[in-house]
Amino acid sequence: MTKNLSKNSAVCGLMVTVACAAALAGCGTKAPAPAAPKPAVAPKPAAAPPAKPVQKPLSSSLTLPPPAVNQFDFSNKKDPFKPFVVAKPEPSPAAAERKALKEGIPIHRFDVTQFTLIGIVTGGRENRAMVVDPDHKGYVLRVGMTIGKNEGRVTAITTSGVEVLEQFRDDNGKVRRERIKLTLPRKQ
Repeated sequence: MTKNLSKNSAVCGLMVTVACAAALAGCGTKAPAPAAPKPAVAPKPAAAPPAKPVQKPLSSSLTLPPPAVNQFDFSNKKDPFKPFVVAKPEPSPAAAERKALKEGIPIHRFDVTQFTLIGIVTGGRENRAMVVDPDHKGYVLRVGMTIGKNEGRVTAITTSGVEVLEQFRDDNGKVRRERIKLTLPRKQ
């Protein structure tokens, strides 16, 4: 190993010596700069009439009309980077348990519009309302309870009816809000 080290250092030393000698040899003499030629003043000729072209210039390319305003408009095209199938995140076990519990409650089996309001109790601490589902089963509602398939929340109970706010995602994935008012049927 010491032999290789001494050979490498000898080769490096030789290369450095050659490089220094070449650099010093090129720095020694300067060549004289050539004298700048004196510009010759040419007499101006009299204004000659413009010459006629011998032949009309022809082009082999076709002249195309200018492109449309925005030639590269891809707004109506499908996004190539958007995946075909979107994987929905799995709900947590607690959320799945709550959903299973709510699906088991009969008040969440029907749509809000299928319920019939049969009575409203006012006074006391809060107003309450009684609704009947299509199976003729009655439920007492209070403000803040959920009702229906889309888990509409009861926002107000007044003497004229019950107001329910449903929030759900439509087919485009946007969150939609819908206010549904259940009113008492008219007396006959």
